[in-house]
Amino acid sequence: MSGLAGPMIYEGLYHLFYQYNPKGAVWASDIVWAHSTSKDLINWIPREPVLYPSQHYDINGCWSGSATILPGGKPAVLYTGINAENQQVQNIAFPKNLSDPYLEEWVKSPLNPVIDPNGSNMTDASSFDSPTIDYYTNDHQDKNIAFPMNNLPEPNLIEMVQSTSDPDMIDASNFRDPSTGWLGPDGRWRVIIGSKRGKRGIAILYWSKDFIHWVKAKQPLHSAEDTGMWECPDFFPVSTIAPVGLNTSVDGPNVKHVLKVSLFDNSKEYYTTGTYDYAKDVYVPNKGSIDDIFGLRFDYGKFYASKTFFDSAKNRRVLWGWINESSSADDDIKKGWSGIQAAPRAIWLDKSGKHLVQWPITELETLRTGHVDMPSKLLDGGSTVEVLGLTASQADVEMSFKVTNLEKAEKFDPSWTNAEDLCARKVATVKGEIGPFGIMALASKGLEEYTAIFFRIFKANNNKYVVLMCSDQSRSSLDDSTDKANYGVFLDEKLSLRTLIDHSIVESFGGEGKGCITARVYPTMAIGDGAHLHVFNNAAEAVRISSFSGWSMNKAQIN
Repeated sequence: MSGLAGPMIYEGLYHLFYQYNPKGAVWASDIVWAHSTSKDLINWIPREPVLYPSQHYDINGCWSGSATILPGGKPAVLYTGINAENQQVQNIAFPKNLSDPYLEEWVKSPLNPVIDPNGSNMTDASSFDSPTIDYYTNDHQDKNIAFPMNNLPEPNLIEMVQSTSDPDMIDASNFRDPSTGWLGPDGRWRVIIGSKRGKRGIAILYWSKDFIHWVKAKQPLHSAEDTGMWECPDFFPVSTIAPVGLNTSVDGPNVKHVLKVSLFDNSKEYYTTGTYDYAKDVYVPNKGSIDDIFGLRFDYGKFYASKTFFDSAKNRRVLWGWINESSSADDDIKKGWSGIQAAPRAIWLDKSGKHLVQWPITELETLRTGHVDMPSKLLDGGSTVEVLGLTASQADVEMSFKVTNLEKAEKFDPSWTNAEDLCARKVATVKGEIGPFGIMALASKGLEEYTAIFFRIFKANNNKYVVLMCSDQSRSSLDDSTDKANYGVFLDEKLSLRTLIDHSIVESFGGEGKGCITARVYPTMAIGDGAHLHVFNNAAEAVRISSFSGWSMNKAQIN
């Protein structure tokens, strides 16, 4: 299992499409679109894959894409196909039977590819008036798909293939992952596709009046130098006045937009918040937003190829992300699987308007059992307290801390600009003045193995305090073949931590969801009943546990 392809809700049922290799445990180019459905985003039923490589335009793989709900609640998916010439082209498919709530059969359009890198099949949609096309037959007895074969543009309206010397020529090997579409006030649909030109990452913008015939806009929605290939672009609106989700086509005075891209060069994701200018069809990040590899991230750990969708049933935007492996490919083949999706998260704009907040969806709490509370407790420097009464290998923990003597904080060096590097230098075993303090998840009985999630507090030259949140995998496993990276993020919010522990997954939400870090670990001793959970403080100064609640977690049903 790898990246997300198209989460959506249809007729009250959630659908998750994702890239999947049915032939093996590791990624392969001839990937398919797997499909699962759920009533609650927690318990899932796998269905048969809906898209297999089968045609000239996708014979070498059905790669990532997105789902869009068209007028009348009709779903469509755009996806990247790898054609017989190993070029990346964009294709469209529709459900065969709209009366089937499980949408188990999909039909590829005979007009595919609907978007190719340099326009040999492209329509100048601005040059002709095509009536609104009903993507489905008017005969609703079987509601089978019927593709529009009339109202096609005249030949002189077809955009010609550009010369290979054209500086705007798109690299056909770097042209993938169409976004969810949004409808503008001019009645045109828009999508973006990830690409690059030199070292500049690009979100190429396309327009359509009918979601089938597309034309490339004269300029990209956005681009940024020195970011390389942009994969899995996601563009969506957020409310500035309430922590709710918005339909992808919404715009207005109380709306900002978010552009997220996954960078192929470093396998990390970054986002900015800003303004979408519909008149110019460009996105402008907020002043002060960092539009490169030092920018904001959804998650500062193992979290890639993410995708959001608008959950119309609960008026929220839900974020999914792919957690890849810490083990080697040989180990993945031995165990017979690799890759998993992170727990779904609600996502919204912080009150400051500068960054996003994430929190596990409330449905996850239905798995809670075996509740444990810890009274407010002073945690002396150098102390460790085991949390008893819950299943440490599968748990949900929420806690907050209070520091009373901030004047003792270590001085912050202005050159410490990279939180991940700082966490790697100051791991959980490195004693500080205030911090490290937090939890040891998936710990073995003798603490030979553990994954530490903790805070450190520093004092900057401006007399302000800097909070560093780390997820330290350096002692997560005695198996030296696994990845033991350290992850980190700077916070300026409440010293709160929520951590979801699920055998090899540790998802942590710091500062009430302002900073998120996901770890993938493979302990050799801290497995099942051999796993323990501790609260610790490896600092000179004491800290107070203000609150602590923990739950054992039942297993989600994946039948």
